[in-house]
Amino acid sequence: MHALTLLTVSLLVFALAYRFYAKFIITKVLVFDDKRPTPAHTLRDGQDYHPTNKYVLFGHHFAAISGAGPLVGPVLAAQFGFLPGFLWILIGAVLGGAVHDMVILFASVRTKGLSLTRLARKSIGPTAGLVTGIAILFIIITALAGLALVVVNALNESAWATFTIVMTIPAAFLVALYMYKLRPGKIIEASLLGMVVVMAGVVFGEPLSRSGFGQYFLLSKPALSVALPVYGCIASILPVWLLLCPRDYLSSYMKIGTIGLLAVGIVIVNPQLKMPAVTSFIHGGGPIIPGKVWPFVCITIACGAISGFHSLISSGTTPKMISRESEIRMIGFGAMLVEAVVSIMALIAATVLLPGDYFAINVPVEVFHKLGLSTVHLAEIEKMTGEALAGRTGGAVSLAAGMSVILSSIPGMKHLMGYWYHFAIMFEALFILTTVDTGTRVARYILQELAKLARPRWQGASSLPGVITTSILISFLWGYLVYNGDISTIWPMFGVANQLLATLALLVGTMYILKHSKRWSYGLITFLPALFMFATTVVAGILNITGNYLPKHTFQGNLNAALSGIMIILVVIVFLETLKKMYRLRITGLGVPKIKAA
Repeated sequence: MHALTLLTVSLLVFALAYRFYAKFIITKVLVFDDKRPTPAHTLRDGQDYHPTNKYVLFGHHFAAISGAGPLVGPVLAAQFGFLPGFLWILIGAVLGGAVHDMVILFASVRTKGLSLTRLARKSIGPTAGLVTGIAILFIIITALAGLALVVVNALNESAWATFTIVMTIPAAFLVALYMYKLRPGKIIEASLLGMVVVMAGVVFGEPLSRSGFGQYFLLSKPALSVALPVYGCIASILPVWLLLCPRDYLSSYMKIGTIGLLAVGIVIVNPQLKMPAVTSFIHGGGPIIPGKVWPFVCITIACGAISGFHSLISSGTTPKMISRESEIRMIGFGAMLVEAVVSIMALIAATVLLPGDYFAINVPVEVFHKLGLSTVHLAEIEKMTGEALAGRTGGAVSLAAGMSVILSSIPGMKHLMGYWYHFAIMFEALFILTTVDTGTRVARYILQELAKLARPRWQGASSLPGVITTSILISFLWGYLVYNGDISTIWPMFGVANQLLATLALLVGTMYILKHSKRWSYGLITFLPALFMFATTVVAGILNITGNYLPKHTFQGNLNAALSGIMIILVVIVFLETLKKMYRLRITGLGVPKIKAA
């Protein structure tokens, strides 16, 4: 099988889904109406609610939702072969992820930008709202820890990547001030100015990393584990238009540009996939993912196919900035499909490596020796990249290695493999960090809503003490997990937490559709994926607790087991509450007015 075949099939599937399935949903199920003013206009406050150009907002939304999952998840799932991951990305993204994102975004826009917690309360009931809020806090803290840990592993001892990341911060301030204060509305000028600064970070970061000045950006894992939560806290406190949105927007250029470059490389080189379609590890016993292909291929790929974290963005920052309802299709449905393309690319980059080389990078050295495999090109790749790659677990290093193999295979690029490898590491860190800062802000929203019960003045952006206190608390909690955890303990829990949140969001979306659409059957577009995700995540969560955490007999393992158990219980409660509400609606005949009456 050649890489170009996988890429072509996926692009065709996603294009057809956007053209026909998305159109069916927006014309029959949700019914967009541009005559209705959005919360960005009716509640404009210059802090969180702010009308934003659709292309800038698409950049922010895409950058915010596309974290570690579409990069690292498919790479780790390649343990099962290329086919299981490929099929799940296609099916999960079209029938689950894109629908999940668009429905929640629409529901939030129609309800004044309400968060998922308040949507659950409004659509299902008070109990579901409270339980959803608590569950989301557990889940988002775990998710942020998982995402940030991948950034830490990517930036660890990489001065080039760290310098480039730092340069995006002044670039964001510059774009915001230029676009909103100095020359309002001049988006193209501001974008070009910001991109010049970002590209300067990319170009000068490489020679700087080899100079004496580079030592100031050569940070250790403990230092990064402190620096990232501090940055997330600051991004959560400052006005959304000043740092978070423009930084995500600028980062999206780097994300999409790099993925586009990789696509060009795949088209030109058309490498053959060295990993078989299916490996013997689909039945369990794999050295990377200790479980069978189901449910763990879904849990591992996570955001690459469907992500509960997206619902927090779709009911967090994005609905407060969207200008017209017709933009929801491009931003909600379209951004998820673009992320799925990224997942396909990551899967290709991992599977162009020979199985021996792939496993040598992704498992500890002592474990690799027990697999009965041998490396083929790994020594050559290490020599050309200038890095020791064996035993560099977590997926980020093998992805960078695969990308560098493809890009350096373009005619005239062979001598640049080392450059492409370090560029890919920088790209991965930049790709993921935009999810961390937005996630911290969304978690702050949710914690403020819960804190309102104790201190009503802390609700809303106008309460600076509430904003600061909740931002610090959220950043400390996920920062603690990052400082004390590793990828083998955090990533499985992140996967389960993320997919449990997707289950919650799909249930909320189902109830919203049932209450506001013309036909009861329209609720199936979210209810059927919710059933599948519920079964998948509960089974995976129980297997993680019994087979991964408790056998470690450590404090961290017991903590992860307890957190996972609490999250599963909370989601089961919301699931049962949803079934009860669906039954009541059905027998009373309520909940089927036209959508325009919402």
